[in-house]
Amino acid sequence: MTTEFLETILKQKRKEVAGMVMEDLMPRRQTYRLFDFLKEKQDKLHIIAEIKKASPSLGDINLDVDLVSQARRYEEAGAAMISVLTDEVFFKGSIDYLRQISQIVSIPTLAKDFIIDEKQIVRSRNAGATVILLIVAALSEKRLKALYAFASGLGLEVLVEVHNLPELEIAHRIGAEMIGVNNRNLVTFEVDINTSLELSTRFKADKVYVSESAILSSRDAEAVADYFDAILVGTALMQAANVADKMKELAIDKG
Repeated sequence: MTTEFLETILKQKRKEVAGMVMEDLMPRRQTYRLFDFLKEKQDKLHIIAEIKKASPSLGDINLDVDLVSQARRYEEAGAAMISVLTDEVFFKGSIDYLRQISQIVSIPTLAKDFIIDEKQIVRSRNAGATVILLIVAALSEKRLKALYAFASGLGLEVLVEVHNLPELEIAHRIGAEMIGVNNRNLVTFEVDINTSLELSTRFKADKVYVSESAILSSRDAEAVADYFDAILVGTALMQAANVADKMKELAIDKG
């Protein structure tokens, strides 16, 4: 994976956004606030379960999965939220997947994409998302702050994703309530769970933190459980023979 890969994705996103219309705002789907849920239920490590058919680093993960059935399994097994990849070119996702899943689950849904424009945020809300992802590495601090404020103004929650200490400091500076630490470096695409452990020393008590990527086993989940409120898990669940069993394995009891 080359160091230009993130820029390749962002170039594609700019092209997509240029051809995108600003949709009329539809009513926001009603569910609980993820921040409040995670703050109130700190007895265990919660799971944000991801719908992901493919990724640039792993290639095809599970192309044949029935996404609606998978989402139902996630909800029934106790997922705190369902993350849905909406990027078509690099992750074989779709905004329609988000729409379909948001219609059949009652828990929050996350629009997982490289969001660089207000048009993408409105489109995500209209498709049923109650949370959006903003990636610090993909945006200037000024633009990140503007998009965070825009999304918040629409009643959406924002998961702000960081990969290193300077990015974590930016997330804190803009007032992010929920911060995701991605153990996958978006420039090199290498994975290291120590990213989560190293940054955890700089966490603040009034925030919610999510460890993302590289959580494949109970051992991985246990490594981050003391420092994080939730883990975002895609590949391990998409490849699991039994989703409920895998989620039970990963939902570490903190009590």
